[in-house]
Amino acid sequence: MKATAKDLRFYSKELLETVKRGEEITITYRGKPCAKLVKFEKPKQTKNGNELFGIWKDNDKVKNVENYVRNLRKGRF
Repeated sequence: MKATAKDLRFYSKELLETVKRGEEITITYRGKPCAKLVKFEKPKQTKNGNELFGIWKDNDKVKNVENYVRNLRKGRF
């Protein structure tokens, strides 16, 4: 489905209900597509929920996130 920026301003509730039903909406501005509304999906949980990510995921020194954070905070409290 396509909608204009003006439609988004005036009919946002109806557009969000359409997205909730699973339909994708392309928002156009002056006739050109500029955004897409899609249904939000919750991020998938990791196996144990404690895995580090980003630059820390390949760090061999950190295996358990909770222990690592506790050790960092030991001197503070």
